[in-house]
Amino acid sequence: MSEVRLGIIGVGNIGRHHANYLLDGKVKRARLTGLCSVIPQELEPYKNRGPKLFGDADAMLKSGEVDAVVIATPHYQHVTIGIAALEAGLHIMVEKPIAAHKADAERLIAAAQSRPDQVFAAMFQLRVEPRYLKLRQLLNSGDLGRIMRVTWINTDWFRTDAYYASSGWRATWKGEGGGVLINQCLHNLDTLQWLMGMPQSVRGFCHLGRYRNIEVEDTVTAYMEWAGGATGTFLSTTGEAPGTNRLELAGTRGRVVLENDRLTFDRNEVDAEEFNRTTKSGFARPDTWRIEIPFGNAVLPHATLIQSWVDAILDHTPPLVAGAEGMQSIELANAMLYSSLVGETIRFPLDGAAYEARLNQLIAESRFEKKVVKTGADDFEKSFRR
Repeated sequence: MSEVRLGIIGVGNIGRHHANYLLDGKVKRARLTGLCSVIPQELEPYKNRGPKLFGDADAMLKSGEVDAVVIATPHYQHVTIGIAALEAGLHIMVEKPIAAHKADAERLIAAAQSRPDQVFAAMFQLRVEPRYLKLRQLLNSGDLGRIMRVTWINTDWFRTDAYYASSGWRATWKGEGGGVLINQCLHNLDTLQWLMGMPQSVRGFCHLGRYRNIEVEDTVTAYMEWAGGATGTFLSTTGEAPGTNRLELAGTRGRVVLENDRLTFDRNEVDAEEFNRTTKSGFARPDTWRIEIPFGNAVLPHATLIQSWVDAILDHTPPLVAGAEGMQSIELANAMLYSSLVGETIRFPLDGAAYEARLNQLIAESRFEKKVVKTGADDFEKSFRR
């Protein structure tokens, strides 16, 4: 095989984005040969542009027209379609989240592990953004010393009533499996664990429908502890404007802050722990100097991950983000919400079966009635770099 024939299942916001850059030839050794949506009007713009159009995912999977599929459907369909695609002998790239909850993610991962010749990758494009690569380099080099604290104020996810009303599945237990954590924040949670590793415990405080007429969480504050002694907080909401996106990492060698497209490192001349041991003054503190760390923006980061996946299929190299790595962000999101629901600190690993049972209870007891109102097309690409 000299090229990979790609299909996209789900042609909503993100599916259209993938389709457009693939049709523009931004991924080498790949050709978009199939598009699938249960909404006929979503396929209209792609008539006579090359890909075969399908109104049913199963028909695409059995068509022989594709070697690999990008799954960009509502959350709960990711696992069902993903397993069906694997059983059809296809490679899969799954948009975030790889599943709505941990137990389902485990099922998809198990299905993929039983087919090692098929490449299962996940779409976490923040991992190729230079700002986060610089932070990861600082952490791995030891330039920050021992990490003491991480704080991520991630409240610039403002969403309107029109957004929530645009689709029946959005912000419902049955359709999405949660709110701001599983949808807006999942890339940030993936980045958090990619930088820091998984915490050993979390205590979450979530508000359900605090600012919007939805049944799921739209506001969250979580406190975390890591095995190495670091502590952290993560705050997010879809109800705050203008909102803040500030990631702060404090170590014994200094503090780094990512905010407003600036990465600033206030570096201690002497490690704070060493300074504490050696100083004779009760009020002294290490001298510091400020370093502005430059970075650019990734060009078509989604295409970069698709290219990595295509290369993995053709060259048998690892994809940038293996599908199984999608588990950690789901586990973090689930644990934050579950902790709030049961009023307890959750230690990792999360009991996926217990969370699934509680989620199914929320679905069964839901009396929420949602009115769907179609809106015009929005430039959702503005939300990519968060």
